[in-house]
Amino acid sequence: MEQALLEADALIESTLSLHQERFEAPVLLSRLDGNLVADAVDQFLDGVRHSVSVTVTGAGAFVAAVTHALAERAPEAVARSGSGSAPRVAVRMLWAANAVPELLALADQVRDVPMEIRVAEGEMRELLVVDGAVALVHSKAASPDGHAAVVKDPAAVRALELLFAGAWSGARPLSVHLGLGTRLRTDMARRILEKLRAGYTDEEAAGEVGVSLRTYRRHVAEIMRELDATSRFQAGVRAVELGLLPDRTV
Repeated sequence: MEQALLEADALIESTLSLHQERFEAPVLLSRLDGNLVADAVDQFLDGVRHSVSVTVTGAGAFVAAVTHALAERAPEAVARSGSGSAPRVAVRMLWAANAVPELLALADQVRDVPMEIRVAEGEMRELLVVDGAVALVHSKAASPDGHAAVVKDPAAVRALELLFAGAWSGARPLSVHLGLGTRLRTDMARRILEKLRAGYTDEEAAGEVGVSLRTYRRHVAEIMRELDATSRFQAGVRAVELGLLPDRTV
């Protein structure tokens, strides 16, 4: 689903000029410089009626604009029709797994906003969809502030909303993600994960870790189950995404 979102973004950008020529009033697809993203986010959230869906990949101008705009509108967002009823605006925020540590520092800014946060693995593009009517697809390429595509075409917005829903359904709640990280942050788990990533045989790894082969394999099975990994390679990849191991590609 994350790859599909990236492909959708590429398609939007590749057809941007064509749509601008065809739709002069109103403009259904337009390009936006990164320094104008905060203004666009404010404008979109000013008129929000029922839903906000956000995908963020790390601390930066985009997530700062979204969190600030949501915090400013917290009293309105939590307005209720009666005691015990649901918030007027449903806010869903999807975080990239490898960005969770830096994004946690931003969570306090929106503590008064009723929202659900989930964590997804894999590569994603930053996205904001408001009321299923307008979307902003943000790219960090080219400059520190990046650039964005503002999408108002109903079919394109609907496609982005469906892609977000698919990624959301496969993501884990933030609380589950953080609990998972805690259980796997022991010294033993880290050492075993290092051996798995390095491609050690079970016999070699058990000897270096200082446990029996049977105990080592039991630990490996538990770690893979915790990470929901189907292979040892996948376990290593997910350990990096969770911040359990350093990313050697950086």
